[in-house]
Amino acid sequence: MKKRILAVVLCVLLASLAVVPGCGKEEKKVLKVYNWGEYIDEDLIAEFEKEYGIDVIYDTFATNEEMYPRIEADSSLYDVICPSEYMVEKMMKNGLLQEIDHTKLSNWKNIGESYLKILSDYIDPDNKYLVPYCWGTVGILYNTKLVDEEVDSWGILWDEKYAGSILMQDSVRDAFMVAQKYLGYSLNDTDQTHLEECAELLRQQYPLVKSYVIDEVRDKMIAGNTALGVIYSGEYLYCLEMNEDLAYALPKEGSNVWYDGWVITKNSKNVEEAYLWIDFLLRAENAAKNFDYITYPTPNVAAREFIDEEILNDQAVFPEDEQLKNCEMYIYLGQEAENRYYELWKTVK
Repeated sequence: MKKRILAVVLCVLLASLAVVPGCGKEEKKVLKVYNWGEYIDEDLIAEFEKEYGIDVIYDTFATNEEMYPRIEADSSLYDVICPSEYMVEKMMKNGLLQEIDHTKLSNWKNIGESYLKILSDYIDPDNKYLVPYCWGTVGILYNTKLVDEEVDSWGILWDEKYAGSILMQDSVRDAFMVAQKYLGYSLNDTDQTHLEECAELLRQQYPLVKSYVIDEVRDKMIAGNTALGVIYSGEYLYCLEMNEDLAYALPKEGSNVWYDGWVITKNSKNVEEAYLWIDFLLRAENAAKNFDYITYPTPNVAAREFIDEEILNDQAVFPEDEQLKNCEMYIYLGQEAENRYYELWKTVK
């Protein structure tokens, strides 16, 4: 009896000292997040950690293609990731994600129905896997001091007078998209003859290109010594703030309308924390604060109450339906088609 009492006292004592599992200190909760570079207001990370007492381990990637192999090798490396729509579809089909329980997201209602519908129609029926975070288009950022003509077509990127002053995206799908839409093809085309035609067009453009870059398009255009750059529309507001000579055009041939969103990995070790993270970012005030920082359009319609009306009316940021009539969303084309894209891309670069 005395031994039992002594054991109980000892356990209570150890619990108060927080030294052993079972009657000691709880391990601090963690959340492993994998997101694009410069794609969140870092103050929000700190606020989330403070509110929930969760340590966020936050890593970044530059392209979907860089991110995917890591998750394919071990889907428990991260709990919550922010891929683009076509990569989400690939991850869904390859069993790397778990379904979203909408009942655990009290702020799910803040997402606009039109955004949910297009994602459901294209890649994620019934919105089971993807929680939309940002959206936008791919277009041409141009310097009005160096370009004195109307920019309304992808064709300007083949104009020899801009040789050495053109920036292209160092991304297979985005680069091919430019050629595909210019030639009148779908950006999801898998016809080998069409793909070879697009590759040839990109090879013809190669001598005119200053560099193939991703995030650096923004910095190089802000510097003011480059005429044209293929860029994501979300970069436009920041670029304009830094250099008032810059403007954004969505070519008449059409383009990619894209979505990035949060997904929870199949083997996430911190699922409840992942839901808290997603729901935290779905709060209207947080979504608006994040938009002010990253300037990528939000599908969170409740956040519009906190966004400047002038920005909401800027069609470069929030384009009207008419402007999007020739635009498409990327879909996952299958491994065979992906391989053909990559092989042709090698011949371009």
